[in-house]
Amino acid sequence: MDTLPSHANHFRRLKFVLLLFFVGGLFYVCSFITVIHIVGSIDRTENADVIVVLGAGIRRDGRAGWALTRRAVQGATLWKQGVADTVLCTGAQADGYPRSEASVCRELLLREGVDPSAILLEESSRSTEENAIYSQYILEDLGYESVVLVSDSYHILRAEWLFRDRGIMAYTSPIPASRINRPIFYPYSLMREFLAFHWYIVKSALNIPITHIYGV
Repeated sequence: MDTLPSHANHFRRLKFVLLLFFVGGLFYVCSFITVIHIVGSIDRTENADVIVVLGAGIRRDGRAGWALTRRAVQGATLWKQGVADTVLCTGAQADGYPRSEASVCRELLLREGVDPSAILLEESSRSTEENAIYSQYILEDLGYESVVLVSDSYHILRAEWLFRDRGIMAYTSPIPASRINRPIFYPYSLMREFLAFHWYIVKSALNIPITHIYGV
């Protein structure tokens, strides 16, 4: 006679535990995304050895996309302000595209008045993690130690983490969310950054030798 009430009690406890996990998980996700937003809204530009413009996708015809354009323009502005004497453009040539992201960035910098001799290219990276890896090789070869990272605000927390994780002194010059052309793109990018950040933590903990996933 007590079986049904007992089962009902267990079911209620299970629902309560699942609800706690759901609410706790939702709170964690929202809190982390809020941190990404807040960190990306703070400009921590300092004089450094190199301004690093993090790559972004280009169009199929080889022209710059909106993200790469605003990043390159910001990098050029910092160079004109004397933040660093050198600008490093990052980003490989993706399959099916005629040019590398770095080469398109260079073109934009030249258009903005940056001296050609001040521009370096890193054309091997296909992800933010690889931006840090291959930039480090260039920095070490030239004896540079500090960088100012230029990227969109939603990208800054993870980018800084990845560069600092490789022992690079990284300052940040985020592009405000208000300058993103498609407002709906911003919340999508925040969620993508949340997933990418935690993927990096998991793969590092498990020593998974993957440094590139499309879109990350």
